[in-house]
Amino acid sequence: MTDVRVLSDEQVASLLSLSDLLPEIERAFLKQGRGEVERPPRPHYPVGTETPGTALTMPAYVHGDPTYATKLAAVHESNAENGLPTVNAQIAVTDAETGLPRAYLAGTRVTNARTGCIGGLAARELADAPVRLGVFGAGAQARWQTRAIASATNLERVRIYSPSESRARCASDLRERLSDVAVSAVESPDSVLDGSNVVVTATTSTEPVFDGARLEPGTLVVAIGAFTESMRELDSETVRRASRLFADVPEEVAETGDFAHAGVDATDLTPFSDVFEAGTGRENDAEIVVVASVGSAVLDAVTAGYLYERATTDGVGTVVEL
Repeated sequence: MTDVRVLSDEQVASLLSLSDLLPEIERAFLKQGRGEVERPPRPHYPVGTETPGTALTMPAYVHGDPTYATKLAAVHESNAENGLPTVNAQIAVTDAETGLPRAYLAGTRVTNARTGCIGGLAARELADAPVRLGVFGAGAQARWQTRAIASATNLERVRIYSPSESRARCASDLRERLSDVAVSAVESPDSVLDGSNVVVTATTSTEPVFDGARLEPGTLVVAIGAFTESMRELDSETVRRASRLFADVPEEVAETGDFAHAGVDATDLTPFSDVFEAGTGRENDAEIVVVASVGSAVLDAVTAGYLYERATTDGVGTVVEL
């Protein structure tokens, strides 16, 4: 038998700091870009009958880290109608040297936080200050992207759009957390784009959510919603106008609807890690830049490892014998 530390969502929340997590996520991208990770293909498959969804298994190990992680995730789009999270996950943390289990974490907040940090790092590296943010989507990830961008940059104002009334609730929640930032819900996609120098798409849409011809010069677009060929947030005009296309995992991002419909393949996408490693970024302030993400288990591994170390040091969680 061995001791395993179990962390509830509330305990994960007590340990999680976006300002501390941002450099961990940057480290994960650097290690991934250098090939210093193990990231097997992530199988995904349909589950459920009355409320079908997609299940995913996401293992990863960062070379030299004391632990590795395996995330079990599920995406059920209909959950929102029942007041449940669209994405749910659990993460197993394992000792890299012995293979012994070390921790079992509620993983939904981990997924949300590490994905939010992608937007935070992208805005920090590729957007001018102050940041005027427009967000498509009003779910959990809209909130986390906004919070991470606020942690990483000088965020001036936020506009939230969703076709449902959830946009007002999202804006209200963000105003409570970001008291010094002007946050508003708007009535149309064009209102999101007007004056925004960073645009985030955080939806489960199967159709483009805005007209790429309306993007203002110099806009950074962070697209994090689409992860299959049937899902699409960006139109071909957005992709065509972009001077640079970055992706967390180019070979997987190329297969999403955002880029498959635009005739883009993996060789047209630059690894996001190059922004940190090679200093790749903008050549001028007028360029439109896109950063797209399907999510990498490497980010889960470093986040879970960070949380496990903090929990052990602070004595947080319930220790059980397995």
